[in-house]
Amino acid sequence: MRIRDGIAEADKALVRVDAIVGRAADAGWPGRLEGARVDVMRLDQAEAQKSRLRKVTEGGVEVAISLDRGAQLHDGDILAWDEARAAAIVARVDLNEVLVIDLSGLLNRPPEMSIATCVKLGHALGNQHWPAVVKGTRVYVPLSVARAVMASVLKTHAFEGVTYEFVPGACVVPHLTAHEARRLFGAAEGHRHLPEPESAGELP
Repeated sequence: MRIRDGIAEADKALVRVDAIVGRAADAGWPGRLEGARVDVMRLDQAEAQKSRLRKVTEGGVEVAISLDRGAQLHDGDILAWDEARAAAIVARVDLNEVLVIDLSGLLNRPPEMSIATCVKLGHALGNQHWPAVVKGTRVYVPLSVARAVMASVLKTHAFEGVTYEFVPGACVVPHLTAHEARRLFGAAEGHRHLPEPESAGELP
Protein backbone atom coordinates (compact mmCIF):
# COMPACT_ATOMS: atom_id res chain seq x y z
CA MET A 1 0.00 0.00 0.00
CA ARG A 2 1.20 3.53 -0.68
CA ILE A 3 -0.29 6.81 0.48
CA ARG A 4 -0.59 9.99 -1.58
CA ASP A 5 -2.06 13.26 -0.29
CA GLY A 6 -3.43 11.51 2.79
CA ILE A 7 -5.27 8.90 0.76
CA ALA A 8 -4.15 5.28 0.85
CA GLU A 9 -3.66 3.58 -2.46
CA ALA A 10 -2.76 0.00 -3.32
CA ASP A 11 -0.46 -0.72 -6.22
CA LYS A 12 -3.49 -2.11 -8.06
CA ALA A 13 -5.95 0.49 -6.69
CA LEU A 14 -7.11 -1.91 -3.99
CA VAL A 15 -6.15 -2.16 -0.32
CA ARG A 16 -6.45 -5.70 1.04
CA VAL A 17 -7.05 -6.20 4.76
CA ASP A 18 -6.75 -9.66 6.33
CA ALA A 19 -6.15 -8.51 9.92
CA ILE A 20 -6.96 -5.51 12.10
CA VAL A 21 -3.86 -3.41 12.77
CA GLY A 22 -5.18 -2.01 16.05
CA ARG A 23 -7.93 0.04 17.69
CA ALA A 24 -8.02 3.82 17.73
CA ALA A 25 -8.64 3.78 21.49
CA ASP A 26 -5.86 1.30 22.33
CA ALA A 27 -2.73 2.46 24.13
CA GLY A 28 -0.34 4.24 21.79
CA TRP A 29 -2.75 4.77 18.92
CA PRO A 30 -4.46 8.05 19.98
CA GLY A 31 -1.11 9.83 19.84
CA ARG A 32 -0.23 8.36 16.45
CA LEU A 33 -3.57 9.21 14.90
CA GLU A 34 -3.74 12.72 16.33
CA GLY A 35 -1.32 14.09 13.78
CA ALA A 36 -1.96 11.52 11.08
CA ARG A 37 -3.94 11.73 7.88
CA VAL A 38 -6.93 9.48 8.48
CA ASP A 39 -9.18 8.10 5.75
CA VAL A 40 -12.48 6.76 7.09
CA MET A 41 -14.40 3.71 5.92
CA ARG A 42 -17.93 4.17 7.22
CA LEU A 43 -20.03 1.04 7.85
CA ASP A 44 -23.61 0.47 8.91
CA GLN A 45 -24.41 -2.06 11.61
CA ALA A 46 -25.12 -4.90 9.15
CA GLU A 47 -21.87 -4.39 7.22
CA ALA A 48 -19.85 -4.41 10.45
CA GLN A 49 -20.91 -8.01 11.11
CA LYS A 50 -19.33 -9.28 7.89
CA SER A 51 -15.87 -10.83 7.92
CA ARG A 52 -15.63 -10.36 4.15
CA LEU A 53 -16.52 -7.05 2.61
CA ARG A 54 -15.46 -4.71 -0.18
CA LYS A 55 -16.19 -1.01 0.19
CA VAL A 56 -14.84 2.41 -0.76
CA THR A 57 -13.57 4.81 1.90
CA GLU A 58 -14.57 8.45 2.18
CA GLY A 59 -11.26 9.24 0.47
CA GLY A 60 -12.20 7.10 -2.52
CA VAL A 61 -9.99 4.10 -1.76
CA GLU A 62 -11.42 0.63 -2.42
CA VAL A 63 -10.79 -1.73 0.48
CA ALA A 64 -11.24 -5.51 0.36
CA ILE A 65 -11.62 -7.01 3.84
CA SER A 66 -11.12 -10.73 4.41
CA LEU A 67 -10.96 -11.56 8.12
CA ASP A 68 -11.19 -14.88 9.93
CA ARG A 69 -14.63 -16.45 9.83
CA GLY A 70 -16.85 -15.08 12.60
CA ALA A 71 -14.76 -11.93 13.07
CA GLN A 72 -16.49 -8.57 13.02
CA LEU A 73 -15.46 -4.95 12.62
CA HIS A 74 -15.71 -2.43 15.44
CA ASP A 75 -15.84 1.33 15.51
CA GLY A 76 -12.25 2.59 15.57
CA ASP A 77 -10.63 -0.49 14.03
CA ILE A 78 -7.49 0.50 12.15
CA LEU A 79 -7.55 -1.28 8.81
CA ALA A 80 -4.27 0.05 7.40
CA TRP A 81 -1.37 2.08 8.76
CA ASP A 82 1.60 3.61 6.91
CA GLU A 83 4.20 4.45 9.53
CA ALA A 84 6.48 6.37 7.17
CA ARG A 85 3.75 8.71 6.00
CA ALA A 86 1.66 8.68 9.22
CA ALA A 87 -1.53 7.79 7.38
CA ALA A 88 -4.29 5.36 8.25
CA ILE A 89 -7.61 3.88 7.17
CA VAL A 90 -9.99 3.64 10.11
CA ALA A 91 -13.41 1.97 10.32
CA ARG A 92 -16.32 3.98 11.67
CA VAL A 93 -19.41 1.95 12.53
CA ASP A 94 -22.80 3.60 12.84
CA LEU A 95 -24.83 1.44 15.24
CA ASN A 96 -28.48 1.95 16.07
CA GLU A 97 -29.69 2.22 19.62
CA VAL A 98 -30.60 -0.88 21.60
CA LEU A 99 -33.64 -1.37 23.81
CA VAL A 100 -32.36 -2.76 27.12
CA ILE A 101 -35.05 -4.45 29.22
CA ASP A 102 -34.10 -4.94 32.86
CA LEU A 103 -35.65 -7.94 34.61
CA SER A 104 -33.80 -7.55 37.91
CA GLY A 105 -36.96 -6.19 39.53
CA LEU A 106 -38.46 -9.67 39.22
CA LEU A 107 -35.85 -11.32 41.44
CA ASN A 108 -37.66 -10.44 44.67
CA ARG A 109 -41.07 -11.50 43.41
CA PRO A 110 -42.61 -14.96 43.81
CA PRO A 111 -41.09 -17.36 41.23
CA GLU A 112 -44.48 -18.10 39.68
CA MET A 113 -45.11 -14.39 39.02
CA SER A 114 -41.62 -13.86 37.61
CA ILE A 115 -41.93 -16.83 35.25
CA ALA A 116 -45.33 -15.65 34.04
CA THR A 117 -44.01 -12.15 33.38
CA CYS A 118 -41.01 -13.47 31.43
CA VAL A 119 -43.24 -15.69 29.30
CA LYS A 120 -45.56 -12.76 28.55
CA LEU A 121 -42.60 -10.55 27.68
CA GLY A 122 -41.19 -13.19 25.35
CA HIS A 123 -44.59 -13.54 23.71
CA ALA A 124 -44.86 -9.77 23.23
CA LEU A 125 -41.38 -9.54 21.64
CA GLY A 126 -42.09 -12.57 19.47
CA ASN A 127 -45.33 -11.04 18.17
CA GLN A 128 -43.29 -8.06 16.97
CA HIS A 129 -40.66 -10.36 15.38
CA TRP A 130 -37.94 -8.49 17.27
CA PRO A 131 -34.65 -10.39 17.62
CA ALA A 132 -33.35 -10.37 21.19
CA VAL A 133 -30.47 -11.60 23.29
CA VAL A 134 -30.76 -12.43 26.99
CA LYS A 135 -27.74 -11.93 29.24
CA GLY A 136 -28.25 -12.30 32.97
CA THR A 137 -31.25 -10.21 33.96
CA ARG A 138 -31.19 -8.06 30.83
CA VAL A 139 -32.79 -8.47 27.43
CA TYR A 140 -31.18 -6.64 24.50
CA VAL A 141 -33.41 -5.75 21.54
CA PRO A 142 -32.11 -3.80 18.51
CA LEU A 143 -33.95 -0.67 17.44
CA SER A 144 -35.61 -2.11 14.34
CA VAL A 145 -38.56 0.34 14.27
CA ALA A 146 -39.14 3.82 15.66
CA ARG A 147 -38.21 4.20 19.32
CA ALA A 148 -41.72 5.49 20.10
CA VAL A 149 -43.25 2.32 18.65
CA MET A 150 -41.06 0.02 20.75
CA ALA A 151 -41.74 2.05 23.89
CA SER A 152 -45.46 1.94 23.16
CA VAL A 153 -45.45 -1.87 22.98
CA LEU A 154 -43.88 -2.14 26.44
CA LYS A 155 -46.12 0.54 27.92
CA THR A 156 -49.19 -1.23 26.56
CA HIS A 157 -48.27 -4.48 28.31
CA ALA A 158 -47.12 -2.68 31.48
CA PHE A 159 -45.06 -5.59 32.80
CA GLU A 160 -44.75 -5.21 36.58
CA GLY A 161 -41.19 -5.27 37.88
CA VAL A 162 -39.77 -4.69 34.40
CA THR A 163 -37.99 -1.48 33.39
CA TYR A 164 -36.35 -0.47 30.12
CA GLU A 165 -34.18 2.17 28.49
CA PHE A 166 -32.66 2.93 25.09
CA VAL A 167 -28.87 2.76 24.99
CA PRO A 168 -26.39 3.58 22.18
CA GLY A 169 -25.35 0.42 20.35
CA ALA A 170 -21.67 1.21 20.88
CA CYS A 171 -22.21 0.92 24.65
CA VAL A 172 -23.78 -2.53 24.30
CA VAL A 173 -21.32 -4.20 21.89
CA PRO A 174 -18.53 -4.68 24.49
CA HIS A 175 -20.90 -6.90 26.52
CA LEU A 176 -21.77 -9.18 23.60
CA THR A 177 -20.12 -12.14 21.94
CA ALA A 178 -19.56 -11.99 18.17
CA HIS A 179 -22.62 -14.20 17.57
CA GLU A 180 -24.81 -12.07 19.86
CA ALA A 181 -23.68 -8.87 18.13
CA ARG A 182 -24.51 -10.36 14.72
CA ARG A 183 -27.93 -11.35 15.98
CA LEU A 184 -28.72 -7.88 17.29
CA PHE A 185 -27.11 -5.62 14.73
CA GLY A 186 -27.11 -7.87 11.70
CA ALA A 187 -30.73 -8.89 12.10
CA ALA A 188 -31.89 -5.33 12.74
CA GLU A 189 -31.55 -4.53 9.05
CA GLY A 190 -34.68 -6.01 7.55
CA HIS A 191 -35.15 -8.71 10.22
CA ARG A 192 -32.96 -11.36 8.57
CA HIS A 193 -32.86 -14.88 9.97
CA LEU A 194 -29.22 -15.74 10.59
CA PRO A 195 -27.76 -19.17 9.82
CA GLU A 196 -25.99 -19.69 13.16
CA PRO A 197 -27.65 -22.09 15.60
CA GLU A 198 -29.52 -20.37 18.40
CA SER A 199 -28.27 -20.65 21.93
CA ALA A 200 -30.39 -21.20 25.02
CA GLY A 201 -30.07 -17.54 25.99
CA GLU A 202 -31.89 -16.10 22.96
CA LEU A 203 -35.44 -15.36 22.07
CA PRO A 204 -36.63 -16.24 18.55
